[in-house]
Amino acid sequence: MAEAIYIEHSVVADDYLAAGAASNNIKETLKMLGITSSICRRAAIITYEAEMNLVIHGGGGKITANISEGSVEIKTIDHGPGIPDVELAIKEGYTTAGDRAREMGFGAGMGLPNIKRNADEFVIESEVGKGTTLRTVIRF
Repeated sequence: MAEAIYIEHSVVADDYLAAGAASNNIKETLKMLGITSSICRRAAIITYEAEMNLVIHGGGGKITANISEGSVEIKTIDHGPGIPDVELAIKEGYTTAGDRAREMGFGAGMGLPNIKRNADEFVIESEVGKGTTLRTVIRF
């Protein structure tokens, strides 16, 4: 791959029907580039979980993927309420999802743990009242 490929998706808050579009697009792009299926799967998991966090918690936002020689960086940026306790939010089973999300089968508290587990690099920055930025990298 000679040049980096940049993908950007806007994610709308509470738009459960469109959720998954960004993760599918990034996964299919990686497949077309001949990236191994295990890397494609990890990228899809990271992107889908991050996308659902934007839909459920973050008030919408933006997902970007920067695919370059040897890695894919997936970043999400929202302007939502922020995360008061990032360490708590990363614990399996912890959730602040509302009833609507849970009734639809989401909000089990596995999003951030799944993202962290599938990333080679995981950095989350959040400020209450300002939003959250999540940066992940998968190397291949």
